[in-house]
Amino acid sequence: MVGAIAVSGTFCASILVTVAENTPVTVHRTERILAYMVASAIGLAVLAIIAIIIAGAAGVNTREGLWLTVLVLPPVGLVLGVVFIITLVIVSAVRRTRAARDAGK
Repeated sequence: MVGAIAVSGTFCASILVTVAENTPVTVHRTERILAYMVASAIGLAVLAIIAIIIAGAAGVNTREGLWLTVLVLPPVGLVLGVVFIITLVIVSAVRRTRAARDAGK
C-alpha cells in the first residue's frame, strides 16, 4: 500500500478526497467566528473591569487619558457579547433545523 502511494500520485489524491468528503463537519465557520467574537468581547470587558478595580485600589485617576477608553469598554463589550451570543444561538438553530430537514428527506 505504501508503494502504491509513492508510485501513483493519483491514488494518493483519490484517498485524500475520499477521506475529506467523509469527514463530518462539527463546527461551521460562521459559528466558530461568532464564538471567538463572544469570547473576545466578553473577555476584553472582564479584563477592563479588572483593570478598573486595580486602578481604583491603587489610587490612579481614571478620569483622563487612556482610562476613559477603559471605562467605556465594559458596558459596550458586555452588550456586544450578549448580542453575539444571541446571534450565535440563532445561527446554530437555523443550521440544525436545515440539517434535520435535509436528513429527513
